[in-house]
Amino acid sequence: MIRRELSELLHSRWRSESVAITLTEVDISPDLKNARVYYSVLGNRENIAKAGRFLAAVKKELRQMLSKKVILKYTPDLNFIFDASAERAMKILSTLDELEEENSKDGASDGDCDGSQHATENDQED
Repeated sequence: MIRRELSELLHSRWRSESVAITLTEVDISPDLKNARVYYSVLGNRENIAKAGRFLAAVKKELRQMLSKKVILKYTPDLNFIFDASAERAMKILSTLDELEEENSKDGASDGDCDGSQHATENDQED
């Protein structure tokens, strides 16, 4: 619920600054006093740094706005952390695509395997 509300606040109040920011996860401490807010950013390292500075600058205002939207015993202190999992996932998918492309090129030149290339146990005994 906190992730959804924070995202809505960000994208309604600071539309142009937060267009490339996605809040991916929120972990709240058991005492509800601290929250780690994970975010991802579209773009390069400069965009990531810019998003980090922006989130740090609006942190207090976001917390105040959140306290009016979500009623909890304590409104948690927000700590924004860059989530690189989407970036890692894209690299993995890219690598898998490259491997698949290489395999399809290798398979096209070799032709389909009809099984005649493989020796059976009976063939080896003769």
